[in-house]
Order: sequence, then structure tokens, then C-alpha cells
Amino acid sequence: MRRLLIAVLSVIAAGCARQPPESYAPGLGELMALQQMRHSKLWFAGQASNWALAAYEIRELQRGFDDVVAVHPTHEDASEPLTQLVPNTMADPLKALDEIVATRDRGRFFTGFDELTKACNACHQAAGAGAIVLERPSENAYTNQAFPPQ
Repeated sequence: MRRLLIAVLSVIAAGCARQPPESYAPGLGELMALQQMRHSKLWFAGQASNWALAAYEIRELQRGFDDVVAVHPTHEDASEPLTQLVPNTMADPLKALDEIVATRDRGRFFTGFDELTKACNACHQAAGAGAIVLERPSENAYTNQAFPPQ
């Protein structure tokens, strides 16, 4: 019995001595899928003149791009490091759209959104992912979220 107890404790101790697994880092595709979701939600928020939600989605897009460059500073097919490409391509359209949302100008929102979408597609081209083309959402995939202001 004593030998069995020693054997079990030895196995447990060996298991405890293992190094913890490396922390999880999401893939670029996973991060960009979240960006696509935010892009879509931003459209429906602006279309409904829900400026608080639109501003929130713009902030989330910026944070998402910050995550992209932090987790994936380079990409094998990109023309330059993502740490340069993403901010150089996305900063101005995001800032312009943020300013439009702050003024609550629904008419200018559509133009600003289209400019943001063009920047997304230009970034995809430069990153070697030109097959990924964004456009205005045609249907709301988030049927469990209210987009009009409450």
C-alpha cells in the first residue's frame, strides 16, 4: 500500500512540476472577424442615428486594431509590418468618422462609413488579403440587439 501511495504521489508531483501552457493569442483571422462584427454594428448604429452606440463601436474598432498590431506585428504577405500598415491606413478614416458621429450628422455618416470601408479594403490589399472585401451590410445579423437609441 505504501508503494502505491508513493507511486501516486510521484505522478501527482510530476504533473505539478510541468510548466503552465503558453497563454492563448488569437489568430489574425479571429481578430479580424471581431473587426468585421464591429464594422457591421457601426453601420446599423449610424443608420439608426444611435450616436452613443456608433461612438462605442468606433472605439472598439480602434481597440481591435490596437490588438491586431500588438498580437500580429507582421504578416507574411503584407507589403509592410502591420504595426505600420494598420495605423497608416485606418487612423484617419476612424478619426474622421468619430468626428462625424460626434456631430450626429446622419448624412455625412454614410460617406464616412464608406471611406472607412474603402480603407479596410485598401489595408486588405496591402496585407495580401485582397480577396477579403467589405461593403455596407445588407442585413442585420444581430437580431437580438436593438440599434435605435433607447
